[in-house]
This record gives sequence, C-alpha cells and structure tokens, in this order.
Amino acid sequence: MSAVPTFSATVSRIQIIDAARGWLGTPYVHQASAHGAGCDCLGLVRGVWCELYGGEPEAPPAYTPDWNERRWKSDGGADTLLDAARRNMAERADKSFEPGDVLIFRICADGPAKHCGIAVAPDRFVHAYAGRAVIESWLSRWWRERLAGAFVFPGAE
Repeated sequence: MSAVPTFSATVSRIQIIDAARGWLGTPYVHQASAHGAGCDCLGLVRGVWCELYGGEPEAPPAYTPDWNERRWKSDGGADTLLDAARRNMAERADKSFEPGDVLIFRICADGPAKHCGIAVAPDRFVHAYAGRAVIESWLSRWWRERLAGAFVFPGAE
C-alpha cells in the first residue's frame, strides 16, 4: 500500500458499510453529493468520506457522466479518478478488497476509470447507478473483470 494523508481518526469497516448503505435510495444526480437528495458514484464516496472525516480531501474536477468514455491513453488523457484515489487512500496492490473498501472500475478497457462504489460484503457493493439511484448490487464477474483498483479509507480497521 502507498503513503496517504494521515488522519487521527480511526473508522471501523462497519461504520463505512453503514454509512454507504445509509445512502441507498438517494436519486442519481450527476456531480452531486447530497445525502437523500442526489449523488453520482463519486458523490456517494465523497459523501461517505464527509460523514467519516468531516470534510472532503480535495475538490473534484468537472467530469463527464459517460461510463463508456474511450479517450484516455491514446490522446494523453489522465486517469483522474484513479489518480485522486491514489492521492487520498492506500491502494491494494493485487486488487483484493475487504468490505468497506472503495472499488474503482474501468468500464472500457481503452478508457479511463469512470465508476466507483463501496464494497459492503465479499460479493456486494453500493454504488450510484446512472438513471436510477444509489443501490446495492451483486459484485458479479462482469464487475470484477472491470475492477481497476481497490482502496482503503484512511484509518480503516
């Protein structure tokens, strides 16, 4: 795992899971992070972070809602979501994860990582689904094949 900002607070994985599940049913709203009112996948992770630590580690840049975005390395594009996760959380080297970890997905092999959620069980995760709401989903083979990285919230025990 890489170096990440130090937080004096420790959080339990149960706290993380309960916080994530507390967002279930929040409507999908692109670039929002308002508990019960609207969020997207990053807004869910940002909202849980705020509940755990009292504020965000950094302001997110503007981003498109397109999971199927294909521009990336071919045009020199950055992997913005993964890069931000690496700045603020410890990355698991082998993409293994535990409940309470942040999961980041690359939907298109030739595109940037564009989706994230929080593992709540070995085979389930909570994420904001475009056009719907925050839901709990089965972490199927389809999702596992697109896993670009798994990250540990600071102070998670």
